[in-house]
Amino acid sequence: MIGRQFELMIFKRKGKELGLTFSERPSETDQRAKRSKKKEVKIWGLPFKVMTETLLSTLKKQGYRATELSPNRKEPFSLNEISGVRLGLLFFTLKPLRKVGRMEEIVAGIDRMSDEEAYYWYSKCTNGRNALRSRKALRILLSEE
Repeated sequence: MIGRQFELMIFKRKGKELGLTFSERPSETDQRAKRSKKKEVKIWGLPFKVMTETLLSTLKKQGYRATELSPNRKEPFSLNEISGVRLGLLFFTLKPLRKVGRMEEIVAGIDRMSDEEAYYWYSKCTNGRNALRSRKALRILLSEE
């Protein structure tokens, strides 16, 4: 059985600032996923910079080189299930934040999570009417502010 598939696409913002689009590709076998839209979130600026070390580490585990994270790259980075789940949590929780200290606490907290805990929070943060509340709850849990 093949797990869920995730991908990262690079995009350029004004000037030379890079951004990333995180998305989950619908499963070929899941009928509900075929009808639903892809889960997608974009991140750039300060949140992108705070999570860069974790991002590069994840890409290295997936067989990519750090130099491949450049504005010239056209094809998406393909991620396995657990790497996609962890990066997805970072994207969903860091995007609305502005305080660097709080972002760093969240990155460290997600890195410390067990795989099961990461899957639990990813499912809460992406599905249903309460996804936004779940994202806020995770931010409060990991950075108490």
